[in-house]
Amino acid sequence: MKETAYGLIKDDWDIETLKDICVSSGIQTGPFGSQLHQKDYLPVGTPIITVEHLGENRILHQDLPRISNADRDRLSRYIMRKGDIIFSRVGSVDRRALVRDKEDGWLFSGRCLRVRPNNTKIDPDFLSWFFGLEMFKDYIRRIAVGATMPSLNTELLSNIPVIVPPLPEQRSIAGILGALDDKIEVNRSMNATLESMARAVFRQWFVENEEVGRWEVKTIGDICEFAYGKGLKADGRNAGTIPVYGSNGQIGWHNEHLVKGPGIVVGRKGNPGIVTWAQKDFFPIDTTFYVVPKEKGASLYWLYYTLISKNLPDLGADSAVPGLNRNIAYTSDVNYPPYKIMKPYDEFTRPIFDKISANDEESRTLGSLRDSLLPKLMRGEVRVSAL
Repeated sequence: MKETAYGLIKDDWDIETLKDICVSSGIQTGPFGSQLHQKDYLPVGTPIITVEHLGENRILHQDLPRISNADRDRLSRYIMRKGDIIFSRVGSVDRRALVRDKEDGWLFSGRCLRVRPNNTKIDPDFLSWFFGLEMFKDYIRRIAVGATMPSLNTELLSNIPVIVPPLPEQRSIAGILGALDDKIEVNRSMNATLESMARAVFRQWFVENEEVGRWEVKTIGDICEFAYGKGLKADGRNAGTIPVYGSNGQIGWHNEHLVKGPGIVVGRKGNPGIVTWAQKDFFPIDTTFYVVPKEKGASLYWLYYTLISKNLPDLGADSAVPGLNRNIAYTSDVNYPPYKIMKPYDEFTRPIFDKISANDEESRTLGSLRDSLLPKLMRGEVRVSAL
């Protein structure tokens, strides 16, 4: 074993600087602001990604700005190719994402840096996983410049040390980690499809139904109460098996629940009006409300999508910190469907949400396994047979 910036590694593994395992000019900053202006963005065209599109080693495809074919050709040196790795240049400098088939031919913005590996020296998938190593993230955060806003440049990135096992072993390591990550992505994609099904049926039955105008009109305050969550110190949110919810979704785990699940959480402060589903027993903190139905027999799934459809974030910012005024929310009208419609929707939706929950649970287990394997594989503590 030999000592490196990332701890002990196998004697037969090398340490190289990043520039030496990339193609010529493979580490590059995106276009300057003067090369691309807000007016150049179009609703249709070639996508150009920025820091907000860097997910966990994957490029996010939501809210993509696009540019014309002429601008794409003009900025051709900033086109991404499969196997490139895109870094955040400013702010969260440890964020990175691997370019896959779907993003081949897209562009990256000036807030990003591109790394283009030399495939004869380093496997791109392996390198992208190496960049996910927590010790690497700590290292790159330390070397980033700027007191108020950390930033990277091509010189800093070029000279970082990289662990380089033999290529066959690189591919084996990447294959193991990639298989776990791919299954997590399959689950995420399946959940998105399942959720869109439940939402589409809700819209068909409770929004577009020609009978809606004949239903009884009630208010949100008639059908449910927004009860206050409870304060929980930050150090109480990192242990246990009970999910803890803040105003923008789950933020941790606790060892006891406040509310029996399933249930609905509504953001009160910070992210007011954001509606989140809680499948199991949960703990909503004091920046949230949790929903207590008043109408016996009402479908909780119907109520969840009804609250989403009311655009609660638009109701009542009541202080310097954005906050949801529940008394204003209570006055919002709701067309209340008869039980004979709500009951079949409940029966249709329950197994969908059960499957989504099961997929989430599996993904958490796989994610924990992947994260625990990553440092062991990257330092050679766990060896794998070459593919």
